[in-house]
Amino acid sequence: MIDSVALLENLTQAHAVSGYEGEVRDLFRENLESVGAIKQDRLGSVVCDLGGSGKRLLIAGHMDEVGFRIQNITSEGFLRIVNVGGWWTHNLLAQRVEVKTRGGQKFIGVIGSKPPHFLPESERRKVMTLENLFVDLGASSREEVEEWGIQLGDPICPVGPWTPLAKEGRYMAKAFDNRVGMAAAIESGLRLEKEPRKNHLFVAGTVQEEVGLRGAKTLSQLVKPDVALILEGPPAEDTPGFVLSESQGTLGQGVQIRLHDPTAIMDPDLVDFVKGVALEEGIPHQMAVRRSGGTDAGSFHVSDTGVPSIVLGVPSRYIHSHHSVMDIIDYRAMVDLVVAVAKKLD
Repeated sequence: MIDSVALLENLTQAHAVSGYEGEVRDLFRENLESVGAIKQDRLGSVVCDLGGSGKRLLIAGHMDEVGFRIQNITSEGFLRIVNVGGWWTHNLLAQRVEVKTRGGQKFIGVIGSKPPHFLPESERRKVMTLENLFVDLGASSREEVEEWGIQLGDPICPVGPWTPLAKEGRYMAKAFDNRVGMAAAIESGLRLEKEPRKNHLFVAGTVQEEVGLRGAKTLSQLVKPDVALILEGPPAEDTPGFVLSESQGTLGQGVQIRLHDPTAIMDPDLVDFVKGVALEEGIPHQMAVRRSGGTDAGSFHVSDTGVPSIVLGVPSRYIHSHHSVMDIIDYRAMVDLVVAVAKKLD
């Protein structure tokens, strides 16, 4: 049996901004290379073929996380940045980040912020634009930064250490969007290796979801699935500011089954089938119709001549920030549901 918590910790602490997913891809290979043949497309998405006969079932998460790249290095040694994926800049001031060079070296820095002593009243109520932010590595000049091997375009990810919280089973870390999906894909593959099935099973990790669902487009051409289960880390809605009685993503209430978002209408028959399996197996779950957001289902469901798709998720608070929060109950429910669906789907 795999240690779910250790797997989640290793995946969240990987440096894998969109376009630089190598560390997560390595963990995928390391865990699944004994389970089936592993292939990689030319964009970087990776898939493990577990074999079988019948229709082709794909279980996929995306490997990338939101982050930044170096846009410029000032003469004083500060880094100007561009975003990779969606950020609310309100979350960024004075937060730690990690730069990774082409040679694999990593450098810790902080996103600079003015002390309140220097803020005029007109600035205190404004959210700064990303163009005005910079990363401070402690350098004194551009030349010093370049001597460290840091170049334009190098990726930058948040620093969000793995932290168990006071309530047992709840954890805080960066990148639960979407390392929960990747952990569940890996764990599901390991559990399904020797289980009887009536389908040809593939487990995969896609690249560049956060910048336009790009990896799903190329991976679908490699796998050509008949059905796709997309595993995600969607935003929770159970904190102050939400109407809690209307929440469709509450920590500890089970796996979220998504019916709709702006990028994909989930196949109604597949939704009914998955919900029925959850009820039959007693797996805690919550249904969701989303007004915003999107997932790799947006690309998978319109690939080839069409692929019935559904999104399963582990609701996580404060995603697309340095510190998000999830409950292991929801994660285990997602893995249980994926395994049960894969065993029953023919």
